[in-house]
Amino acid sequence: MAPLADPDSPQRPAGFAVGLDLASVEAVETSISLHAERYLRRVYTSRELSDCRNADGTPNARRLAARFAAKESTMKVLRVADEALPWRSIGVCSDGCGRPAIELTGDAEELASSRGIKTLALSLTHEGPFAAAVVVAEFGGAL
Repeated sequence: MAPLADPDSPQRPAGFAVGLDLASVEAVETSISLHAERYLRRVYTSRELSDCRNADGTPNARRLAARFAAKESTMKVLRVADEALPWRSIGVCSDGCGRPAIELTGDAEELASSRGIKTLALSLTHEGPFAAAVVVAEFGGAL
């Protein structure tokens, strides 16, 4: 069996990393109730907010909780440590086939590049009081 690569080494072999997160729908509902637009504009992109509205225009906490879990999962595969990474630099959008996808901008995009990440794949789900996300990152080899 080959030894595992040191995740902090500047030389990272080609391969994959997985991030998983579970978010409470109730926690998102509480944040919306307490902080309203301030919370929504701090955490979610305008595209996410548009995609996660109910028919009456109110925020859909279940869908937003899944996006929050996706942001946390993405931070795990980016191996965010001391870097200050704005929540809005990680967004959830739909690809050309309607599947959820991660969209990185600014600091998150730069961090992914510096970590050698070639692609990110996303899966979302929500059931009852929880939402979950799995992000798989493909690394391109040595940095």
